Amino acid sequence: MDLTEAIAAAAGLAWASGLRLYAVIFIAGLAGRMEWVELPGELDVLEHPLVLAAAGFMLCVEFFADKVPALDSLWDGLHTFIRIPAGALLAAWALADQSTPVVLAGALLGGTLTGATHLTKAGSRVAINASPEPVSNVLASTSEDGLAVGGLWLAFAYPVFFLVLLAFFVLLMLWLLPRVWRFLTGLLSWVAGKQAPG
Repeated sequence: MDLTEAIAAAAGLAWASGLRLYAVIFIAGLAGRMEWVELPGELDVLEHPLVLAAAGFMLCVEFFADKVPALDSLWDGLHTFIRIPAGALLAAWALADQSTPVVLAGALLGGTLTGATHLTKAGSRVAINASPEPVSNVLASTSEDGLAVGGLWLAFAYPVFFLVLLAFFVLLMLWLLPRVWRFLTGLLSWVAGKQAPG
């Protein structure tokens, strides 16, 4: 696997982990074990039956937890402390065949990419949860499932194309994150005003 393919794999794993960490680990591990893809660096650890079983179990839990309004935001809040370091670790492992500075840079950038994707997802879901009907929540969750799996597939099958799409996605996140932040601070101010005495 050349450097471009390894970078695309690292970026794909980090980005998709911000949406669906357990699905990423399970699908990548299964794809490597079935020899559908060649996993770069030290990612062959994802093929271990114990890792596949744990990721598969958590994938099932997350699949249903993410479809329930309010529970999905609680799940996302907890996973702020899990997805980001895991995404950094996956990116570093994908680049383990490269020099130490490349591995460290991959971990730093991978964690940042995972964090930005996770915060965009989590903030958007809070905004969606503000609507009274549950259909938009299920549609958003299902779209994220497809986006994570499709993006991961593109990262391994068409690495250059994936990196181009990722650049556009990063620009979209940079545009969206301030708007999500403004919405959330406005929502918190509104809630605080409603609960103020008098």
